[in-house]
Amino acid sequence: MTSRHAVISRRTVLGGALVALLPLPEQAMAGEKHARRRSDLLVLLLKGLYTPVVSGPDLGLSSVNLNDGSYSTTKIYPVIGLPGHPSEKEPIGDFYVQFAGMLCAYDLPGGSIAMEFTPVSDTVTIDDGHGGKSIDGTYELNVVEATGQFRYLVGGHNHMVDKLHFLAPGDGSGGIDEYCFCFITRGHPGK
Repeated sequence: MTSRHAVISRRTVLGGALVALLPLPEQAMAGEKHARRRSDLLVLLLKGLYTPVVSGPDLGLSSVNLNDGSYSTTKIYPVIGLPGHPSEKEPIGDFYVQFAGMLCAYDLPGGSIAMEFTPVSDTVTIDDGHGGKSIDGTYELNVVEATGQFRYLVGGHNHMVDKLHFLAPGDGSGGIDEYCFCFITRGHPGK
């Protein structure tokens, strides 16, 4: 896939996901309130191969222990909502997740966010034809804790649009490759 196609695909995914987040006409808010809600949207891209966390940083979050041996990490890229970080090509932070648990954390400039996966997901598993598989779909998470400039997100929601690729051991990596858009909002859907 050429980078031009990757950009088109990324924009298509992002555009479709943003449309899915828009309220129905009968739920639309008046001008000022609607503008404020739009500014509350934080969109991040999780991208790259995961590595195990050996010695994690102190994120100031009591709900996650990055040094308990259960976390893996990959990079975070900005998409919408982080002024001063316009380049989608440069990572701005680290994402930590428990593949055998329910917690994750975002380490970003200006603060950290802890989230918990809910039981709600809509995924399909696809054989990649090379001995690996990908899990494609959506996950729902609740923001349980945050520090710094992200404290306003506590009690908020994250709608993940994910492609999690488990690579075949024979391809030299056998790792897990992430490509996931995170749509983080201040409140839960429907509230």
